[in-house]
Amino acid sequence: MCRPRPGQRAVTGTTAGVGAARPAHAGDPEHGTLAKAADENFPVAPFFLPRAWRTDLMAVYGFARLVDDIGDGDLAPGGADARLLGVAPGQAEDRLALLDAFEADLRRVFDGTPRHPLLRRLQPTVRRCSLTPEPFLGLIAANRQDQLVGRYETWDDLLAYCELSANPVGRLVLAVTGTSTPERIRRSDAICTALQIVEHLQDVAEDLGRDRVYLPAADMKRFHVQEADLAAKTAGASVRALVAYEAQRARDLLNEGAPLVGSVHGRLKLLLAGFVAGGRAALGAIAAADYDVLPGPPRHGKLRLLREVGVTLRGEG
Repeated sequence: MCRPRPGQRAVTGTTAGVGAARPAHAGDPEHGTLAKAADENFPVAPFFLPRAWRTDLMAVYGFARLVDDIGDGDLAPGGADARLLGVAPGQAEDRLALLDAFEADLRRVFDGTPRHPLLRRLQPTVRRCSLTPEPFLGLIAANRQDQLVGRYETWDDLLAYCELSANPVGRLVLAVTGTSTPERIRRSDAICTALQIVEHLQDVAEDLGRDRVYLPAADMKRFHVQEADLAAKTAGASVRALVAYEAQRARDLLNEGAPLVGSVHGRLKLLLAGFVAGGRAALGAIAAADYDVLPGPPRHGKLRLLREVGVTLRGEG
């Protein structure tokens, strides 16, 4: 439900049954992007959903995955994506130029014929579900922000970033499934922000390698944590205390959003329970590692995830 992040593995959810609506082939320009669905840390389009929902959710995923790959410089140098977007070879390494071209192509989804096959794949979903440009533009804006902002002073600053980077995906899931209401959107935003915070905690070391720190500077100061402390192989007591503090904030947000699960029915209820349970299971794994996230994301087992799904479905969390 939250924004996919580069390099993530299945550490907060289950990918069983994830798949595209049609098979992808190595020669297909979409293949490299859509194939990453199996490695995401949340179920993208699990088998138990109706076929039409799986098709539309994979179309949304393709957009979100590609825009993140552009923003994080994970496209192959001189690859097909830049050419498809009409970016000159000399600008193919310029992430802002690629994001500008991607936004221009996104706008063709709504009033023309897009160039990129992933956006052509998205166009029927946009029309069928009456989707608006705003959530897609939010995800592009988040990746632009990543090129310009690498530190966040306060918790509120980080929440504003998550409003762009994570919350649009949950809103798109509700729109695709025809279940949007103001209250559900509010709950969805809380879940998506929580999942984004969880990923920030899992990826402290990786993000620092990209010259990004998603731990609020005010909180780092409060817990006497310096950036050099985040580069250590293992976390000291101050870093662990900071991670525990942010983890509780994420848990509180998950609990705030969890009633969304009980507000829907059928297979959508199971999908949304998987999102919430994935976040809770990841937080449990972080706690079990004594909040030492610096060696890499603490991993949970399937049993913990299934237990959290059951708790979430029963509304006990």
